Amino acid sequence: MASIDKRKGNWRAQVRRGGQTLTKTFRLKADADAWARDIERAIDKEIDPTVRQLTAKDSFESLIDLHIEDLAKFGQPLRRSKDQVLKRLKVELGSETVSNLTRERLIRYGRERRDDGAGPATLAIDISFIGTVLTHAAAMHGLRVDTEGVRLARVALRRMGAVGKGDERDRRPTADELETLYEAFDDNPRNTMPMTTIVQFAIATAMRLDEIVRIEWRHLDARNRTILVESRKDPRKKDSNDQRVPLLAATGYDAFELLNEQRKRTGGNGVRCFPYNGRSVGTNFRRTCEEEGIEDLHFHDMRHEGTSRLFEAGLTIEQVPLVTGHKDWKMLKRYTQLRPENLHATLAKHA
Repeated sequence: MASIDKRKGNWRAQVRRGGQTLTKTFRLKADADAWARDIERAIDKEIDPTVRQLTAKDSFESLIDLHIEDLAKFGQPLRRSKDQVLKRLKVELGSETVSNLTRERLIRYGRERRDDGAGPATLAIDISFIGTVLTHAAAMHGLRVDTEGVRLARVALRRMGAVGKGDERDRRPTADELETLYEAFDDNPRNTMPMTTIVQFAIATAMRLDEIVRIEWRHLDARNRTILVESRKDPRKKDSNDQRVPLLAATGYDAFELLNEQRKRTGGNGVRCFPYNGRSVGTNFRRTCEEEGIEDLHFHDMRHEGTSRLFEAGLTIEQVPLVTGHKDWKMLKRYTQLRPENLHATLAKHA
């Protein structure tokens, strides 16, 4: 039997049924009534009323949180790499209700991620984790969800070339393309981010975009011209993969001086050196490429360009990983797309 009482401006609902007594306080009487009816129905159906029942109206963020909580209870804490993927999914899809995670919505998400520079292997992991979270909610909490949409979205994205094994891209920007981009960035009065500096810093350091927007002023060692990059991507090592990176001037851009310019621009205030949203940077880059007629160029190609320039500057295959963070020399070989015309300069340096 349920009782609804007003106490100190709020409504207290109490349900006594099947030897159980449950109480909850609400601001509105209608909410108290609804809660009491739901509790009574749950008890009548022999469902534990203390366990929240998931519905298709729940947000995907709440399912991710529940997934993480359950894994912790089972003694299976998240590894750093999975934690980072789930955090990104919460930002980009967290506000969607479960019922909105349709085949069409996931395909659109895949296209957006691809356009932002995510490779086929990265996007395959995203889609896989979306399926994992939904399946977990269905298996452990009885959520009625059709995971067929995830499977079909994966098939469609694979047909589009957005999902699959990693591509070995060898796209490098030309000098004219970079100059065109810099002019477009600098001449756009709506640009609130120092896009030219960000792109040049990406080439100078061969950092990934997510690393650029995460580095912090407190990790800058100005005396030795190095900066700590936390949690660098490494498929063989999931945890504590931090690396102190030298800020060189070997690529045509001086990474240390670019940071000094950024410090002057921001006043050195805040935690992050580049306090911008990584997705916004990627979108800005992609939109500018489209407006200027530059085809098939992704922000991540700046890492490829920077790595190639390090080799062209004469750094050895043992030295380049100290900048780029590559752990496997076999993986690094695909970045050595050296331009034939640059061999003359390289030989001249060693003559």
